[in-house]
Amino acid sequence: MKDGDVVEGKYPVNRAAFAIHSKIHIARPDVVAAAHSHSTYGKTWSILGRPLDPITQDSCAFYNDHAVYDDYGGVVFELDEGQRIAKALGNKKAVILQNHGLLTVGQKSLEECVWWFISMEKCCHVQLMAESASHGKPLRTISDEAAKQAHNIVGNSFAGWFQFNMLYQRIKKEQPDFLH
Repeated sequence: MKDGDVVEGKYPVNRAAFAIHSKIHIARPDVVAAAHSHSTYGKTWSILGRPLDPITQDSCAFYNDHAVYDDYGGVVFELDEGQRIAKALGNKKAVILQNHGLLTVGQKSLEECVWWFISMEKCCHVQLMAESASHGKPLRTISDEAAKQAHNIVGNSFAGWFQFNMLYQRIKKEQPDFLH
């Protein structure tokens, strides 16, 4: 594919995906994979236009390591919007696309990228439930020092790769024919 046009093969291109992913990879040559979807909890959390709070050990994987892109302009077809999303992502592992969904990247592996997406979706779910249960009272967040320490352990590339591989092994065990 070049400039969003198919140069080999006969299948169509998702132009919105190309507009986003191509610009992420151009802006971030260190990224080996990018994952994006309109997942239920990520999409719901994105409506609030806020980053996740450090309220659990899992959410600390994203502590000071995700951003919010708050310039939703409809379905992304223009490459300049892909550039703006890449700019919002910066050097972080994830960006919440307001009114849209989540996008995560992996610097070392596809597995890391996918784990960050799965984990961020779960963190959005947890924060939505915690905020609902709090009835408007402030959530008890993890201290900056503890969140940084947890991030260094659960938020690094190896941790993402490792966690995905544990999940993958469980799926293979529980559903041995999923690859066929």
